[in-house]
Parts: sequence; C-alpha cells; structure tokens
Amino acid sequence: MDRERSPRRPHPRRSNSPERRDYETKGGGRSSSRNRSPGFYSSSNATRPPPRDSGYTSRDSRDRRRSRGDEPEGGYEWGTSGASKRRRGDEAYSEKDREKERAGERERFDVATKEGDGEVATVQVEKPNFGHSGLLAKETNTVKGVEMKYNEPPEARKPLKNWRLYVFKGKEQLDLIHIYKQSCYLVGRDTVVTDIPIAHPSCSKQHAAIQFRQISEKNEFGEVTTSVKPFVIDLESTNGTYVNDEEIPKTRYYELRNSDVIKFGTSSREYVLLHEDASA
Repeated sequence: MDRERSPRRPHPRRSNSPERRDYETKGGGRSSSRNRSPGFYSSSNATRPPPRDSGYTSRDSRDRRRSRGDEPEGGYEWGTSGASKRRRGDEAYSEKDREKERAGERERFDVATKEGDGEVATVQVEKPNFGHSGLLAKETNTVKGVEMKYNEPPEARKPLKNWRLYVFKGKEQLDLIHIYKQSCYLVGRDTVVTDIPIAHPSCSKQHAAIQFRQISEKNEFGEVTTSVKPFVIDLESTNGTYVNDEEIPKTRYYELRNSDVIKFGTSSREYVLLHEDASA
C-alpha cells in the first residue's frame, strides 16, 4: 500500500533586486571572519581558508589518523604539569622524561637505603635454612595427644640396682615407689603421661624427670669404667625442684646419691632415694 506523500512546499522565490545582486557580488560590508558575506570569498577578494579541525569528531576519524601514523596507538598522555600533553612515541620528550624519572628513582632509592651514619646499607638476602625446624619432632614427641616436654638422651639406660623412692609426709611413710623397671620416670600433675603423679597445686603438669644415664669414668690407674647413675632434671617448673633443701638448676641434670631427699614445688612430701643394698 503506497503512502500518500505530502505535497511539496513551493520554494520561496529569491529576490532579484539590485540590492541583492550587489550584496552577492561585493559583500555586505565589514563583519566577523566567521560570518563573511558570500561575495567576500570570490576569486578576486580572497582564498577560502581550510576548515577548522574540530578534534575527534568520531571513532572513524581517529582510526584514520592512527592508520596514517598521525596519532600513536596509546593516544595522548597528559604530562605532569597538567596543561601540556605529550605523545608517547615522541623521542625528544621521552628521553628527557626518562632521565627525570630515573633521577627521581635513584634519589628515592638512596634515601631509602641510607642509614644514620650516611653509608648505604647492603641488602642481606636471607639464605635458605635446611636445618631441623622441630615440627616433625613435635609431632613424634606426642603421647596420648599430650606434647611431651622431655626426651630421653642417647645415654639413657635401665638401672642395674633396685632403686626405690620412700615417700614421707613428716615422720609418716605414705608410699614406696620402685624405679628400676625403666630408664626414666616423669613426675608431675598430668596423670595421663606422668609415671609418678603429684596432686599438689604448686607442681607443674610435667614438673621433673628422674633419668638413669650410663656414665663413663676413668679411675686413678687410667682404666675406664661405666656405670648407670640416677639423675634428676627440672623441666622449667614454676616452683622448682629441691634436693636436700637446695633448689637445683633448671633444665640441667643433677646427679642423685643414695639417701638424697627430693621435694617438688612447695609440697611437704619428701621422696627419699635408696637402693636395695643400702636398705639392707
């Protein structure tokens, strides 16, 4: 179905008066450069100037400039001043700018690496550490879910004599403990892992350890003899371990002798060490 076209408007008839002809040939007098009369740009008066560059009017014009090489791929980049812009591909500008940037970076590096005495500090690169971290030993040194504070030394041995601990409170004997069936006895409040439990609140969970060690000694004739002797070691307890009313140093083996009296913390219980031959 054809649409009905609206009737065309008649074009207004231009005046052909002498004033109109004079305006088109000679111009309308003095006016701005943008609003010149048509007669001003005749061949006798002046040459029509090229059209003004209105910038990037569309994406197509920008692509045409890039294809001709008039504009770099990255476009224009504004300088540090904010008023001047530079091309990224401009070699003259980039050299100066690059030197300024390098000078600034060198200055910042010198300020960051200088110490108080004015000397440049050398950066120490940390070397890889292939030593034991202790994590594996921590996992293997766990008994019934409890991390053990003490490990037996290589010279640990079972005693050759029947050692005993006589427990006294005042003048009353409370208990008798045999300590010859194994090489180490752990003392403390933790009943899960300790061999000799102590319920006194002043004692730590893993307070101390009685350790039997094989010791080599040289006599006056130069002969070397070995024997298994008892030692006690305090495991950094809070209230300490005492032998004959004297506090022993922490984390160090202290040799025990026959008839020694051991106390743990501020407990009033006394543990007298004797072996079978001495009690006879």
